[in-house]
Amino acid sequence: MRVINPNFESKLIKYGVDSSNMCFNCGTCSAICPLFEHGFPRRFMRYVQIGAEDEILKSKMEIFKCLHCGLCTSSCPRGASPGEVMLGLKRFVLDKMRRDVNV
Repeated sequence: MRVINPNFESKLIKYGVDSSNMCFNCGTCSAICPLFEHGFPRRFMRYVQIGAEDEILKSKMEIFKCLHCGLCTSSCPRGASPGEVMLGLKRFVLDKMRRDVNV
């Protein structure tokens, strides 16, 4: 069961994610991504937009497959910066893992 967090996007601002709402999920980023078979980064852009924090955390190791090559960001017609969103998600996941270990 997916849990939706409507405040998730705003929670990610401190990790550098501030452009995901620009994405209209056209798929240009996934078409150019070397990891396209994993749904990069389109799937994660959608997860952020709908607030599927649990799906992101379930797929946390997949996020680190992102090469941060910049191809998706340079090809995005809306300036949504998918590569920067992926980098912000890495920061979010690392912070979450660090906090979970310290609890």
